[in-house]
Amino acid sequence: MSAALTCSAADLSSLLGPNATAAAEYICGQLGTVNNRFTDAAFAIDNTYLLFSAYLVFSMQLGFAMLCAGSVRAKNTMNIMLTNVLDAAAGGLFYYLFGYAFAFGGSSEGFIGRHNFALKDFPTLTSDYSFFLYQWAFAIAAAGITSGSIAERTQFVAYLIYSSFLTGFVYPVVSHWFWSPDGWASPFRSPEHRLFGTGAIDFAGSGVVHMVGGIAGLMGALIEGPRRGRFEKSGRAIALRGHSASLVVLGTFLLWFGWYGFNPGSFAKILVPYESGSSYGQWSGIGRTAVTTTLAGSTAALTTLFGKRLLSGHWNVTDVCNGLLGGFAAITGGCSVVEPWAAIVCGFVAALVLIGCNKLAEMVQYDDPLEAAQLHGGCGAWGLIFVGLFAKEKYVNEVYGATRGRPYGLFMGGGGKLLGAQFVQILVIAGWVSATMGTLFFILKKLDLLRISEKDEMAGMDMTRHGGFAYMYYDNDDESHRATQLQRVDP
Repeated sequence: MSAALTCSAADLSSLLGPNATAAAEYICGQLGTVNNRFTDAAFAIDNTYLLFSAYLVFSMQLGFAMLCAGSVRAKNTMNIMLTNVLDAAAGGLFYYLFGYAFAFGGSSEGFIGRHNFALKDFPTLTSDYSFFLYQWAFAIAAAGITSGSIAERTQFVAYLIYSSFLTGFVYPVVSHWFWSPDGWASPFRSPEHRLFGTGAIDFAGSGVVHMVGGIAGLMGALIEGPRRGRFEKSGRAIALRGHSASLVVLGTFLLWFGWYGFNPGSFAKILVPYESGSSYGQWSGIGRTAVTTTLAGSTAALTTLFGKRLLSGHWNVTDVCNGLLGGFAAITGGCSVVEPWAAIVCGFVAALVLIGCNKLAEMVQYDDPLEAAQLHGGCGAWGLIFVGLFAKEKYVNEVYGATRGRPYGLFMGGGGKLLGAQFVQILVIAGWVSATMGTLFFILKKLDLLRISEKDEMAGMDMTRHGGFAYMYYDNDDESHRATQLQRVDP
């Protein structure tokens, strides 16, 4: 906002003649009331904007649920949709009790927050309930990413345990490092305390959300092993296709819609002028962020379309949807600090990263039904590198505060310090999530709480664990149904 209106009765009284003091006090009182109304309106507008963005990000849970349901076989539909519901429910409770405090509760050493557990002494001067709701929606998004990697073979209790641990501890610690004003790698710290003089820039979470969710899924899938029938003994990959491309497309569009709360909403405020009295302000940055998000996703989708056509000979809608989401995951970290043309570069490379990661996954017999680790982990890491290369000085200063000599993108003339900070972020996220979630999944495996039995896996978890199928549908690899059909046609 512009500077607050000020009024002094002493300054006015000399200009007003008889009864000057009383008149001046009255005028100043009215101006003070008007100023307070403007301040109240600014808070209301900013909080309404953040709440609306939180609703959009939360709607992505429906997108995740539909995407996951379409990407698994029909016999596991109820199971994967239930896990998405419980990601939100368990995440809500544990983020309220512990997660928000660890993420934004204030700290002295920059590692972990230590105030506001169960929202005690909340709201604060800098945070209101709308901010909590927005950050909770981000936390459960990370948990939703992980559930896709270990789908179709994981015990239900394991979902509850890992989701609570991820949203209540692992994810909040990472968000504290990079998003809290006193996090050790935060770009919001004072200049003398910033990592390499800049801090790591991850505006909406290519690393904090997508890499955390993707690497957590990677650890779970590695420890659990591939689904039965995914790879032959010779090592050849067998496609276990999802049962509904329609649900995949529906989920993708819902995620696309929600991403306009995920990225532009991360500004948290809209009524912030960059040039007082002009049409240029944070609302312009929000619009630009929506544009860069759109261009990166669109470019990644088209690149994947033609790239997979050359590799497989097919126009595959599922691959295009995953490519689109890979572009979004990559641009998320730098969406606010890059030009629209750079977003096209981001999306193009993200598609190549996703295709390459999927090829590597097949080579090492890694099984991820939703390509979540490749998409969110691989493309998220590229997104952080992209920021270090293409962040524009003007936008960095507008979003993170103008500081003389602040580093920005290497290709934009800003030197290599920001790129160095981005690599540090990649390494520490990979190390932290691998150590914490890897240990948790390993313990669950040793306690026989991680993977379901071979019999249950072949029959499908909907029937064995949830009391029946979501609907009557038979997968191509359903051997019992195939045998029944052969008996019917056998004379």
